[in-house]
Amino acid sequence: MSPETPADARRVLDRCDELAAVSSSATGVERVHLSPEHARANAIAADWMAQAGLRTWCDQAGNQWGRLEGREPGLPALVLGSHLDTVTDAGRYDGILGVLSAIEVARRLAPRAGELPFALELVAFSDEEGTRFSTALTGSSAVAGTWHEDWWERTDRDGVTVRQAAEAFGLDPSRIGEAAREPQDLVGYLELHIEQGPQLEAAGRALGVVASIAGARRFTGRVVGEARHAGGTPYPKRRDALVGAGEVVLAVERLAVELDGIATVGRLQAFPGGVNVVPGLVEFSLDVRAEHDADRDALVEAITAHARAACARRGLGLELTETHRAAGVYCDAELTASVVAGIAATGDHDPLRTWSRAGHDAMAIAAITPVAMVFVRCEDGISHAPTEAVTLPDVAAGIDALEAAVLDVAARRS
Repeated sequence: MSPETPADARRVLDRCDELAAVSSSATGVERVHLSPEHARANAIAADWMAQAGLRTWCDQAGNQWGRLEGREPGLPALVLGSHLDTVTDAGRYDGILGVLSAIEVARRLAPRAGELPFALELVAFSDEEGTRFSTALTGSSAVAGTWHEDWWERTDRDGVTVRQAAEAFGLDPSRIGEAAREPQDLVGYLELHIEQGPQLEAAGRALGVVASIAGARRFTGRVVGEARHAGGTPYPKRRDALVGAGEVVLAVERLAVELDGIATVGRLQAFPGGVNVVPGLVEFSLDVRAEHDADRDALVEAITAHARAACARRGLGLELTETHRAAGVYCDAELTASVVAGIAATGDHDPLRTWSRAGHDAMAIAAITPVAMVFVRCEDGISHAPTEAVTLPDVAAGIDALEAAVLDVAARRS
């Protein structure tokens, strides 16, 4: 461990705390795409990047960038990064830890950047979570050149479209193509991220190597019944949307376990919501993942078939609309070897290898450049919650490993 590592790790954790205060919620952390809080977080990160010696800019997708030139100007870049947006009632390390650790690595390497056979770029992606507009990875997709034009018309809960929010943010939707990067301009992408699972903790390891990232599909669902008086409507005449949705939710869990996948209903709302009214409509979310896309898709089919049958038995309608689809990604072998070498530099010469159950910006960026990831242990595997926690020694190890991985990439290219 470098003598400066504990101080670097403490600075990262202090900065995580500082960014946690940039929130639209008075009771927790919430920082969504194209919001005033997003703009404030970008500005803070840009200042930290500049302090580390990087030239900074924000692209037309709202991603915050920094660049450190290598041994000559204009070289292809090795990109380090993650995201600064959050879910609702979030923790303070998911995504943020990766961005801030990358800034520390850049600060360390700045004095000897002239020795690097590539430029070093940092990125704080703008919309990994998809919390505001219900579609994830839009910032990194814009960078990969896979932006979907229909995303502009997606709306948030207040009816604001992505286009309107982008314009209010100061972006020009007609210039979204300028955010795209060319493969020949990139060396690869390295992302440090908390594990968001318990495997590292169970194995007693601070760091791990990501072999692949699970593909995900997300849906909005509606169970349509009939709202009627709860007291005056006998059971044979009831078309209770909430009871039908309850059957669907239970089947989601059962089928996920049976088919060795992951499926979650994270949001469920009944209408009209009266205590004495049979619910006539239920809206819900569905998130489905698996290590392999074929297994994920089979799970979606099984859930859909069961849900339709259950609703039909009760005289209910079912609507499922896909809002997000991301193919699973295998991390690049050579870049992963550099991650392994980086972790070995911290003293772990046989790091745990795992697949990521959570999605990451690396999934989108893999369309244009090799990607690899290092996981940092988080307490009890908890993430997307205020109790998300990491330790100072683990963060220190992560910074050291990421720096060593960059240097290993440089050595291989030299």
